[in-house]
Amino acid sequence: MRAVDIIIKKRDGLELSKEEINFFIEGFTNGTIDTYQASALTMAIYFKGMTDQEATYLTESILHSGDILDLSAIEGIKVDKHSTGGVGDKTSLVVGPLVASLGIKFAKMSGRGLGHTGGTLDKLEAIPGYDINISEEAFIQQVNAIGIALVGQTGELAPADKKLYALRDVTGTVESIPLIASSIMSKKLASGADAICLDVKVGSGAFMKNEKDASRLAELMVNIGKNCGRNMTAILTNMDEPLGLAVGNSLEVIEAIDTLNGNGPKDFTELCLEVAAHLVLAAKLAKSVTEAKELLQKQIENKEGLHTLAKLVHAQGGDDSYIYHPEKFKKATHEYSVLATQSGYVGHIDALSIGNAAMILGAGRSKIGDAIDHSVGIVLAKKVNDKVCKGDILAKIYANQENVDDSTALVLHAYKITEEQVDSKLILKIVK
Repeated sequence: MRAVDIIIKKRDGLELSKEEINFFIEGFTNGTIDTYQASALTMAIYFKGMTDQEATYLTESILHSGDILDLSAIEGIKVDKHSTGGVGDKTSLVVGPLVASLGIKFAKMSGRGLGHTGGTLDKLEAIPGYDINISEEAFIQQVNAIGIALVGQTGELAPADKKLYALRDVTGTVESIPLIASSIMSKKLASGADAICLDVKVGSGAFMKNEKDASRLAELMVNIGKNCGRNMTAILTNMDEPLGLAVGNSLEVIEAIDTLNGNGPKDFTELCLEVAAHLVLAAKLAKSVTEAKELLQKQIENKEGLHTLAKLVHAQGGDDSYIYHPEKFKKATHEYSVLATQSGYVGHIDALSIGNAAMILGAGRSKIGDAIDHSVGIVLAKKVNDKVCKGDILAKIYANQENVDDSTALVLHAYKITEEQVDSKLILKIVK
């Protein structure tokens, strides 16, 4: 078998076999297939696409290039969720504790953020003492003991994906839907969960800009997971405005705490209940989404979800008093208000502009290794369809610097004021 023959076959739009894909991924991972040949294959995939079966073979090949977490020692069904990334997305901090409070095992490995705001790990590290680095053995023991763990990746999960992603990043092939799907699903499958709910973001603040491409990605990932024996759900959600109100690490943790106290923003609460409900269904604790949401709402009202978040923080070395007293979080030294320059209704909030405004303040990373300032960020005062009068506060900027002109300009640019309200919904589609 030769790499060049595989490249030619895909270039001509033909379907690759499992053996051909395994040969190529194994060779690229161990260095016997050169980078320029891998570049040629990814470009051929970009233009010619892949069948669902090919994408499944590719995912499995990437999956088996490294460690696979064995969660068989954890009792009961293990669930996980994944978001394709958005602005203000702190969903794991609410969904995980809620489902775990019902006795469902939530075993999640997360990553750091690169871009506008930190990832789940960065948000958790806003809590003093929280340790994201625990051993695989401790991870399993903790999930058995309290039903939840949120940690950084352990071992060497899907090393082929790291090599492929670095290559795609510099060859213009990042946007290939089969390559995106295999990248995400190889890591999710390696993490060992039985049931997975995917939150696929669509819109200006998301990687997928239109619903057609997002639907194709969601359907492909669900099919890959199903072909690999997992219980799969994907939810397409609107990222044409930030999720919730808070953008920035400690600010988002505080919003997650507020939500578990029953005081969260409407859209954020809606999404958390939707994602969590599908995991409750997968665990067979409810017969319908409505019934599952009723169970979850009770866990908010009786504070069991909040107590589970505190247990998680305590188990991983963090100061759980911050969960009950969020006013203890370090605050930025300066607060600035961004005022509306005209009256009307909020017709659109460009999520990416808000995210970039937060990154400039220090809430995110422009390159790997950049330090995160957990205390800074932006809190929106107006959301899509809210009425606005000239001079009203659109958002507040929390900064540790005196000059926030660039961030202010980005926030103002993000807000589009219209004469009439617009049609807008959060949950666009559910793929089973």
